[in-house]
Amino acid sequence: MVFSSLVFLFIFLPWTLIIHYFLPPKLRNTFLLLVSLIFYAWGEGYLTLLILGSILINYAGGLLIGYFKDKHLTASKLILALFILINVSVLVYFKYFHFLLENLNRLGLFKNTENPYLHLPIGISFYTFHIMSYLIDVYRRDAVPQKNPLDLGLYIFLFPQLVAGPIIRYKDISNKIAKRFIIGEEFTEGAIRFIRGLAKKVIIANSVALLADKVFALQPHEIPTSMAWLAIVCYTLQIYFDFSGYSDMALGLGRMMGFTFPENFNYPYIATSIQEFWQRWHISLSTWFRDYLYIPLGGNKEGKLKTYRNLFIVFFVTGLWHGSSWNFIVWGLFHGCFLVIERLGFKSILEKLPIAVRHLYTLFVVLIGWVFFRAPNFKYSVKFLFVMGGKSDASDYSALNHLDWYAVLVFVLAILFSTKLRHSLESGYNHLLVRGNENVLNASKIMKYVCYLLILVYCTTELAQSSYNPFIYFRF
Repeated sequence: MVFSSLVFLFIFLPWTLIIHYFLPPKLRNTFLLLVSLIFYAWGEGYLTLLILGSILINYAGGLLIGYFKDKHLTASKLILALFILINVSVLVYFKYFHFLLENLNRLGLFKNTENPYLHLPIGISFYTFHIMSYLIDVYRRDAVPQKNPLDLGLYIFLFPQLVAGPIIRYKDISNKIAKRFIIGEEFTEGAIRFIRGLAKKVIIANSVALLADKVFALQPHEIPTSMAWLAIVCYTLQIYFDFSGYSDMALGLGRMMGFTFPENFNYPYIATSIQEFWQRWHISLSTWFRDYLYIPLGGNKEGKLKTYRNLFIVFFVTGLWHGSSWNFIVWGLFHGCFLVIERLGFKSILEKLPIAVRHLYTLFVVLIGWVFFRAPNFKYSVKFLFVMGGKSDASDYSALNHLDWYAVLVFVLAILFSTKLRHSLESGYNHLLVRGNENVLNASKIMKYVCYLLILVYCTTELAQSSYNPFIYFRF
């Protein structure tokens, strides 16, 4: 089940919110765990048992780590290593088994003519990282072992962030699992945040994705240069509005149920360096790797060479985390290279350049990186980049011929809302309202709610009319 579906919007979500609101507080966690099971089982069926097994195993792991932490540090460390190994092994089996066999076959180290394909459980990368952060935080004494398996299950299995994040630390949400309040104003703001994310997904991401998918379905030699550029720009917008839209919906759902999730995006396309881009893009993943991989490796505390080594390791793993393909690994190392280049002194040069030039540099690097992320394989990526550079066998007709007035409008909205324009407009509007009387303030609130209601109606109409509704990050 996806958030941008009519079943979710008009059946699953309303009944979940109504029942959750009227239930006694002590029953709410059990109810949310139950509906999260239904949410996941809707699309994954028997694979729901995999997460249930993970909950029970890691519940025991957390208790064991906590028990031995004060009695025998070495035993606690060995138990942590064992349970991390179990979780990583499950992830590797489902996500990378086919990839490993394929590469061993190519090297002639393992002969397997069948090379069976395993169904990838939706969201396995996200909930595996949730589990590992819980175990590590218990070991570090940043969190207390959860005594109630249902509450731990809710942390891992809570449906708003289950299949595509954001990645939430147990220590950041444990108090809300134990006790939370549903406040009317928070609920309203959560609903608005959800609608805003739905609009990002349905109005912008789905629209630009149509053209990107159409071009990437062709062979590189069939693509004119201008179309290649238009396609990768479309994909650049698609992946941001698709994923940030999902994150907005997850944060909104959380607020409607009394949870506060961390922000996952902070306008990454306004960054002026690759380092800043990664401070703004998929923030929960970046901070997870920083706290649980980069810093334990030594971070930047052990000299420049080891810092660069650590960066390459982190971004190799970041690429691999996204998928079992050399394209993702290349994408990760590509970003790692530019982070090292900036640390070598290029960032100081950048800071002397006009801000527009720094923006263009960052966008260009990010856009080139997305080619590897979107293309089906490495060979296709290289050929596509050559086409972008002007080496195309196809007649180069204008890409603008493929844009009607609606597509142009979506492009304008996408570019504008990739910046802080909305925040600036809201700040200016709120500043004017402060000077008004109470009647003006009430009228403005009603107008705001009506606008978001109309957006919801429009998104619903779009969903009813079209069957094209992919979520990029569901495959991770």
